[in-house]
Amino acid sequence: MIMTDHALGDLNVPVVMVDGSFDPIHDGHIRYFSAAAAFGLPVFCNVAPDSYTSSKHPVLLPQEKRILVLDAITYLDFVYPCNTSTVDVLKRVQPRIYAKGGDWHERGGVPRAEREICDELGIEIRYLNEPRNSSTNIIENFLHSNRRSQS
Repeated sequence: MIMTDHALGDLNVPVVMVDGSFDPIHDGHIRYFSAAAAFGLPVFCNVAPDSYTSSKHPVLLPQEKRILVLDAITYLDFVYPCNTSTVDVLKRVQPRIYAKGGDWHERGGVPRAEREICDELGIEIRYLNEPRNSSTNIIENFLHSNRRSQS
């Protein structure tokens, strides 16, 4: 179910929250969602805005289209097009578990502000060990191979 800002305020069930740009969506994301669903709670997917995605790489699929694709994935119960910050969504949703990919653990954990709000609200942060892939790496590899083929 795609959530609106209004509906987000009415969400009153314990959930596992996943978070990201998901542009382009790939097999690592599906494994991430599956691992989050294994906690046995509904999965709430916070989808980053295009402004955030474009700070990492060019937007391939605008947020409004990404949420339609994500909403079709059976592991996800709620899909939210975020236009604020992850910290704001964590405050509003107060998930039981905030699930992040294992690569975040390797980088030293979630950003400080997210960790602080999770500590304050009693939200458990879980780093998943699903096989990794990276949207940014997929794009870089595509562009690199495309440049080689044009040479």
